[in-house]
Amino acid sequence: MKKIIYIVISFVCFWGIKLQSQERIPITKTEVLAKVSENNTSIKISVEEYNQAKADFRQTNAVFLPNITASHTAMATTNPLMAFGSKLNQEILTQNDFNPALLNDPSQIENYATKFEIQQPLINVDGMFQRKAAKSKMEAMSLKTERTQDYLAFEVEKAYMQLQLAYKAVDVLEKALEAANANKSLADNSLKQGYLQRADVLNVEVRVTEVQNQLQSAKSNVQNASNYLSFLMNDESYVVYTPTDDLTVITFGLGDKSISENRSDIKAMQLASNAYEAMNKADKMAFLPRLNAFGSYELYDDQIFQADASGYLFGAQLSWDIFQGSKRFGKAQKSKSEFEKSKLEYKQYVSQSNLELNKAKRAFIDAENKLKLNSLALEQSEESLRIRTNRFKEGLEKTSDLLIAETQFAQKQLEYYQTIFEYNYAQAYLQFLTKE
Repeated sequence: MKKIIYIVISFVCFWGIKLQSQERIPITKTEVLAKVSENNTSIKISVEEYNQAKADFRQTNAVFLPNITASHTAMATTNPLMAFGSKLNQEILTQNDFNPALLNDPSQIENYATKFEIQQPLINVDGMFQRKAAKSKMEAMSLKTERTQDYLAFEVEKAYMQLQLAYKAVDVLEKALEAANANKSLADNSLKQGYLQRADVLNVEVRVTEVQNQLQSAKSNVQNASNYLSFLMNDESYVVYTPTDDLTVITFGLGDKSISENRSDIKAMQLASNAYEAMNKADKMAFLPRLNAFGSYELYDDQIFQADASGYLFGAQLSWDIFQGSKRFGKAQKSKSEFEKSKLEYKQYVSQSNLELNKAKRAFIDAENKLKLNSLALEQSEESLRIRTNRFKEGLEKTSDLLIAETQFAQKQLEYYQTIFEYNYAQAYLQFLTKE
């Protein structure tokens, strides 16, 4: 049993020494925000999603721009029709070629053709609405990227405050450990002088052990908060950071704000709904005919890469897919359902955002009241500890009462700083929810 206890104590001491010996790097909130904006993986993923939507939109340029192709074909044939046509294209047809024997059984002829083709859309109504849908999607992804950046800025605010809170807890518990050790020294002297019993001294020693355990947990929280900041900054070094400023009460002056429809994520959902609406219209417009112009320029010869003969062709085509086995009817019905669904999702999201805002406002009021009460409780517990410590030194106070007062003061300090964190976090969250 003693061996197990020794191993556990050695393990705790090892990690405590490792934490203290680890390099600590001071960092400001502004530096964190800059690194997160530059290196965060979620932002990079969001940017790539926007690039994909932008590429989809660029593909819809085909509604306006021509389709141009070039080809070079080489062939040899004894097919009567192909052989006659090839000679005709090469402009080498002679009177002898009209001989029925040669027409029916021609010799092998080689034909090399270079062809340039152009197809130009003129009227493509469904394509226009598809382009409109792609543009709405691209704008929605841009706003999504913006909201991702807003969320990560809020997350940095919270993570930085967590780091500040973790260091405050370490400071409080280090002072509590110092006080506990001082009380232990007093208890040991009182035991030697016969003023205290061994049981009282053991209670003081238990208190010292409790504070040591709490301090070790607080130091681990410092590492956890530092690691989370490293994760947000996409920094794999995972060093221990120290905030350059303390955790203090911050007032942003929020006023009576509400959810705005111009908030980037809400506006993005509206644009997504617009995209579904445009796709539904595109499916309906697919019933209309399309008008396209076309043209080609052709070069022919019986030698490769030569062009002794040439010709061109141009025209226009009006095409109309009258019936596709009810496929278009089902597609239009599906896109209409998707559009109606997107409108309901938008309405639900706005309602949920308002619900979250009301909840955040109540949390802020609760944190504000809690901050006032905890501030008063901290002052009272500090005064109580001071009185009981003085009486204990004079032998007028029980050891148990002193330990209770000391424990209570440490708890009130931790609760006070936790409340500051909750108060500042509530304000930051309200700012995040009401940002336009």
